[in-house]
Amino acid sequence: MPITEFLVRNAELYGSELCLTEINLDLQERHNVIWREYELIENNPAGEYRRDMTWRVFDEKANRLANLLIKRGIKKGDKVAILLMNCLEWLPIYFGILKAGAVAVPMNFRYTAEEIKYCLNLSDTVALIFGPEFIGRLETIYDQIPNVKMLFFAGEGRPSFAESYDRLTANCSSEDPKIPLTDDDDAAIYFSSGTTGFPKAILHSHRSLVSACYTEQKHHGQTREDNFLCIPPLYHTGAKMHWFGSLLSGSKAVLLRGIKPDWILRTVSEEKITIVWLLVPWAQDILDAIERGDVKLEDYDLSQWRLMHIGAQPVPPSLIHRWKKYFPNHQYDTNYGLSESIGPGCVHLGVENIHKVGAIGLPGYNWEAKIVDENGNPVVQGEVGELAVKGPGVMKCYYKDPEATAAVLRDGWLHTGDMARQDEDGFIYLVDRKKDVIISGGENIYPVQIEDFLRSHSAIKDAAVIGLPDPRLGEIAAAIIELKPGCLCTEEEINAFCIQLPRYKRPRRIIFDQVPRNPTGKIEKPKLREKYGAKCLVAAQIEEKIE
Repeated sequence: MPITEFLVRNAELYGSELCLTEINLDLQERHNVIWREYELIENNPAGEYRRDMTWRVFDEKANRLANLLIKRGIKKGDKVAILLMNCLEWLPIYFGILKAGAVAVPMNFRYTAEEIKYCLNLSDTVALIFGPEFIGRLETIYDQIPNVKMLFFAGEGRPSFAESYDRLTANCSSEDPKIPLTDDDDAAIYFSSGTTGFPKAILHSHRSLVSACYTEQKHHGQTREDNFLCIPPLYHTGAKMHWFGSLLSGSKAVLLRGIKPDWILRTVSEEKITIVWLLVPWAQDILDAIERGDVKLEDYDLSQWRLMHIGAQPVPPSLIHRWKKYFPNHQYDTNYGLSESIGPGCVHLGVENIHKVGAIGLPGYNWEAKIVDENGNPVVQGEVGELAVKGPGVMKCYYKDPEATAAVLRDGWLHTGDMARQDEDGFIYLVDRKKDVIISGGENIYPVQIEDFLRSHSAIKDAAVIGLPDPRLGEIAAAIIELKPGCLCTEEEINAFCIQLPRYKRPRRIIFDQVPRNPTGKIEKPKLREKYGAKCLVAAQIEEKIE
């Protein structure tokens, strides 16, 4: 059945119960400053810092958007994009698109204007719903996206080139349009990139989305009594597919806008959160804040918090050992997945297997996994090969890219591009990535984009960007820069030049050296990793032993 049926069911069974809460503690802190200085609570310009939604209202809002899209001529299979920060409107908009029979196209809020344009055109998007944070970027490209016939703005301060999402949906019916949907119907497009940095459009069916609901709930046992804290961006398959466990169980979730340790712990305490999904940097920040004395655990009621799980990047075992020191009663799990496999869950550690911390785990619920050589044949247990997975959440294809699809989908198996090995108990460990993508704090960084940018500097002859180990972010981007003969340039000058890049793409380390290339002109990155990565690895191992 289509995933929208879960929402319909929850609205019927639990209609008056809260399902989603948005919390913005930055607004609350600004509110408190205003109150202290002016004692004008009733005129608080900071706005609401907590907003709630029931299952019935969630379903009605989804229906209103679906009816608006249908009224405007959106047909089954049309693509409708979402460009929003995490907010209470995000999930009703996603489900409204699905209820219209359309394909939801979530977009990374870090995208530049050019990346937004590229992805809208690549996915054949015909309508876009966006928030106030993206007005400036869209102003520069809205006349360069010919397929996009409708621009809907959600929020205050509507730009002249868009229509009001709030006003238009308020005048639409809240009744379900009842568009016939099947498991095989297209449901969503997510974006991913390889080493070239050019996004691929990953097409998933309703079957994929539903499979994520069952896999997540099976792994983490969500019940009606649970309350899930969602911090990562909803455009990402990881955050949303973990929330799908809440959708299946009809339980509550909180969207927290912010990652400060105190904010996370306060929200867990005040909202009686039971399940939290963190990225490695956030978990480390919480532990560091505890050890510095910036937060005191006795100030919070965390007794109901039962599960902390981590995904999106390799997890240092030392981090979990530290975590268990302060939270000895927590269950812990880690999840491995790709957007091509509908996010996390195709491999997972399992809460009962904390003794195997360091592994990504075993095949997930309803999933198979194997490690193969370059010919697709299984390797001997213990040997390194490429991880391949198979299950109901595997993508249908890379949209409009049959060649790329054929390269990774073979006989129903998704070849991940990640190199792995399996121990004697069947647990899978990641060893390295085939691709050169750098994963820093859960975000993918594509070296070619940064290299091309660096080469535009007048003093730079060549540049190579590699990932180096980092105890907090997993990896950082390091730029090896070869200067033109006779040119002088400092690290400070390079950093100033890189201000033009989005913050997360800026190299964290600058190294002046020659860039080695093989006879065919390709950068020999393994040599660079061996040369510079070994030093970082030794430092990380020393830190691991100390901890």
